[in-house]
Parts: sequence; C-alpha cells; structure tokens
Amino acid sequence: MHAVIFDIDGTLLQSALVDDDLYRYSVESVVGPVHFRPSLADYDFVTDSGILSQVLEDNSLTVDPDPTPAIKACFIKALRDYIREQGPFCEVPGARSLVASLCASRNHSVAIATGGWRESAHLKLDSARFDIENIPIVTSDDEYDRSEIMLTALSKLGSDFESITYYGDGPWDEDACLALNWRFVAVGAALGGLVSYSDIGVT
Repeated sequence: MHAVIFDIDGTLLQSALVDDDLYRYSVESVVGPVHFRPSLADYDFVTDSGILSQVLEDNSLTVDPDPTPAIKACFIKALRDYIREQGPFCEVPGARSLVASLCASRNHSVAIATGGWRESAHLKLDSARFDIENIPIVTSDDEYDRSEIMLTALSKLGSDFESITYYGDGPWDEDACLALNWRFVAVGAALGGLVSYSDIGVT
C-alpha cells in the first residue's frame, strides 16, 4: 500500500492568493490593523492557527478573550461571500480526477493535510466538487505544526506503507517532508512543480 497525502490551497485548488487575502482581511476586521511578516515563510508555523498566534504575539495583542473564534467566523463568511459572488474555487487541472482514481485504487490510501482550518477546507473543496466523504482531512484545528498535521493524517490511514508521498506547493511543505523523510511532489510555479495532474496516473 502507498499513502498519498495532499495539501489544499495551491495544491488541489487554485485558491492560495484568495485564501491569503481573506485571511488577512478577517484578522484585521476583528483585531484592527496589524503588521504581517513580509512572507509566509517568515512564520515558524505556516498554518492558520500558527500564523495567527504569531501575528498576535508580534503585535502585542491580548488573547483574553481569544479572538480566534471571531476571526474564524469572519473568514468563513468571507469565503462564502466570495464563492457566492465569484463562483466556486477552481481545481488545479486534473486534481479531482487524480484524487478520485487514487481513492478507487486498491493500492493507495488518500488523506488531506492542510494548514487551513477545517470548516474552510470543506467549504473550498465542496465548492470545487471534490468527493471527500471518505477522505480523512486533518487541519490546523487539530495541530498548529504542519509536520504534526501531516503525521496525524498518515495515522488515520494506518501504517506499514511501502511509500508515503505528499503533494504541496510551499517551501514549508518541502521542509516538512524532508524532516519526515517523505517523498515530496512540488505543485505550482513557485517551486517549479506540477501545473497539471492530467498526465499523472495512479502508479
């Protein structure tokens, strides 16, 4: 058996830029104007929970009461509004077909490990018509560290895999795979990776 685990934004969906913009908008809508670090790679934990923790720390903002629930709610509303006004998120070409083929394969187990929050992950994937009913999805609601998110996703698939492959679009994905000794497949132009899954088979 082979384990295949996917990120979402920029990996399965062409949603990374919109997701980032709406995340920043939601944080500032709740806590006011804040300083964000120049790049996502400048954060220690590139997940919605990890980034928020460091944004609050960087800006010396109180966490009592915790603003996270209000920021999540604002973010989900912003995503719903975007989908209603702009239409569903687009898949990376061929992503939905590849995931479906892997799920149908007797030799593969599929999971999703994303740095986003659970409700937003489901909302975006549902909008793009991914069939995720039987796919374990682990998010930053479960862990704030990406490597731990990935390991938790793997644990939901079982053990004793001949190979473990992770598809991701960020340098933080590649770093996590290096630390975990997993095979990494880069997706997107930023890493010089895949721009389409159309020619990839389940082998």
